Amino acid sequence: MKKRMRRIIVLMVFFQLTAISAQQKNHQDRLDAMIVNGMKDWKVPGLATIVVKDGEVVFQKTYGVKNLATNEPIDENTLFNMASTTKAIVAIAMGMLVDEGKLDWDDKVVDHVPYFKLSDPYITADARVKDLFTHNLGIDNADLLWTLDSLSTKETIKRFRFAQKSYPLRGGFTYQNIMYAVAGEVIAAVSGQPWNEFVTDRVLNPLGMNRTQAVADDIFKVGNYVTPYYDDAEDGMVQVDYGFADQIGPAGMICATPNDISKYLTFLVNDGIHKSDTLLRPKTFKYLFEPKSFLGDTGTYPTNALTKPSWNTYGMGWFQQDYKGHKLDFHTGSLFGLVAIAGVVHDKNMAVYVFANLDHAELRHAIMYKAIDLFAFDDDSRNWHTEVFDLYQGFKKSNLEYQEKQKKARVRNTGPSLALQAYEGKYRNKMLGAATVTLQNNKLQIDFNEFVDYNMEHWHYDTFITNKDSRFRQKMTIHFKLNTDGKVNAFDLFGEEFTKSK
Repeated sequence: MKKRMRRIIVLMVFFQLTAISAQQKNHQDRLDAMIVNGMKDWKVPGLATIVVKDGEVVFQKTYGVKNLATNEPIDENTLFNMASTTKAIVAIAMGMLVDEGKLDWDDKVVDHVPYFKLSDPYITADARVKDLFTHNLGIDNADLLWTLDSLSTKETIKRFRFAQKSYPLRGGFTYQNIMYAVAGEVIAAVSGQPWNEFVTDRVLNPLGMNRTQAVADDIFKVGNYVTPYYDDAEDGMVQVDYGFADQIGPAGMICATPNDISKYLTFLVNDGIHKSDTLLRPKTFKYLFEPKSFLGDTGTYPTNALTKPSWNTYGMGWFQQDYKGHKLDFHTGSLFGLVAIAGVVHDKNMAVYVFANLDHAELRHAIMYKAIDLFAFDDDSRNWHTEVFDLYQGFKKSNLEYQEKQKKARVRNTGPSLALQAYEGKYRNKMLGAATVTLQNNKLQIDFNEFVDYNMEHWHYDTFITNKDSRFRQKMTIHFKLNTDGKVNAFDLFGEEFTKSK
């Protein structure tokens, strides 16, 4: 009788495992089919997706090519940029220092980085280490600082003091990449190591993320990396320049591979434990995912129109919202032709990550939600690719309509107030640095900080329009101002004024 019972139990376990295996295979096939179909519609050159469930990698696959010219396929060791999903790793590193008692989340930033200064004295004095991670300091965004210049980290932070206050401390939400650069300086000050070395020694190496580069520019030394692309409405698929800005490295410059990311996701679903080694104390790990900033019902992502969350918050390097009655922690990353997305459902011990080498390939959202539906909820009811694609096609159509409206609003048959030579000269903005306008071949050119330059064409009156930047492929309008003497004394760019030197 006992032998018979044992046989029955063994058979039951066998059939149960077989059913689970068949179900998992079905989920893998469903996700794979959607990715293949989605890549065609989005025209994504290359992509990688990793899914971890209950501490095991249940899906890991690469698609497409690193470079459209060479047609080299992406593999498990190909480097992509993590972009802003880097932020969560930097928060983990800071948590390690908290665990060691070397600092506290409530430490004042100025106590560790004395040159830290903001436009508001009160916010400067009261800003805490935790505030560097939560985008609610009350200061305007200043990403033009690192896109128009190649300053050192220290000089970038010093220039940030000219960004204006826009709401009370911890009284709103404005995404701030530069504050993560400050966090990197705190890590360096407290640990005695540059942030990238500390992260490599304490996070990447212990997790076995051996190909991951904490300094983005190092990918060119180690090889096997993707090329960034942009699907231009006018010019089609174009290769764009790498936009690595390691002066704000902690905000989004770590580059990783699919194999390495699978180890990182396993660490996340295991609540900060790696192979029985507690890299972070449970209390600290939990703290990273606790809501710190409140975004309201609408949140920041257009996909909220599809997921309809009841609440939206931000933790330490993670956006957060409710999904199917569970808390979803996620974050996108976008950097000039390279994108990523990470999602974790802790209640379901499940995580997903997507890389792609096409600017704002929002297929990443569809993959994340499809993977969550399949592997966390055994749900295959929604066609996420179609829903997300249609949503963003609507935005694309609206954007094209806006551009046409702008063209129609252009006042024809006007000319600049002065001869083109009068616009030449050196201009300066105390936060964004120097701009030099020159006349070459009867056309104005503008150079920002000897770092990025544009050709300009006349638009109307004293407004000119640039050519497309080789990184983010956008034209910019530059409006020159005349003083009461009828001479050019400044120009406006994205609401920032550059004053002409006398």
